[in-house]
Amino acid sequence: MNRKILEQIKKRSEGGKKSFFLLIDPDKIEKNTLSTLIQQPAFNKVDFILVGGSLITGTLFHQTIQFLKSKTSKSITIFPGSNLHLDNQADGILLLSLISGRNPDFLIGQHIVAAPILKRSLLEILPTGYILVEGGKQTTVSYISNTTPIPADKPELAACTAMAGEMLGLQLIYADAGSGAQNSIPPKMVKQIRKSVDIPLLIGGGIRTAKQAQDILSAGADAIVVGTAIEDDFEKLDELVEVVESFNRLS
Repeated sequence: MNRKILEQIKKRSEGGKKSFFLLIDPDKIEKNTLSTLIQQPAFNKVDFILVGGSLITGTLFHQTIQFLKSKTSKSITIFPGSNLHLDNQADGILLLSLISGRNPDFLIGQHIVAAPILKRSLLEILPTGYILVEGGKQTTVSYISNTTPIPADKPELAACTAMAGEMLGLQLIYADAGSGAQNSIPPKMVKQIRKSVDIPLLIGGGIRTAKQAQDILSAGADAIVVGTAIEDDFEKLDELVEVVESFNRLS
């Protein structure tokens, strides 16, 4: 099984290097706009690209992946909202198990349906423990998955959830406040999770400022995942990527 993307994430984590994941939602970034985004100088400094979202209502999912593959040599990893979000043009897929919720469909149900297709595909599978954290308002992912996010003031609960995910053999932990969250995950929670697991830790949702990115990375996150902030202002890409680079210059 291909482990190129996962090995790269782990190698960076083990080497003390921070990573920047750019999340592209096909419903929110049209082709013309995406063309402008990838021409930004900071785009070349992005470490990993995720494509997807909790609810993809348009028909641009496949076209977005195809366009990115034609314009960049960076690996493209699917961030699926359901088992319908599959495309062999991509390089890999985050096989998300929503371990913070109690909805069996998102813990294992959709995975069973997708498994035979994924087995035949050339996609690299990245087994990921997905932890949804309360971010100030209900997000699409909490509504679609019919799960209750972990309260932001319960870092020990998030830490134990991540610990269980690692013990179950998941290879990544992705804690997310959700797309468009009002608040990012508190550094105190990030720090608690980091102390509890050894596998790479990705943090996303509500990260809009350099200060937020700085605090989250300082608390122990291996990577930040940013989408909405870039959709609203492409110049934010340079600002947030620079935070990651500043960490790496010191490592």
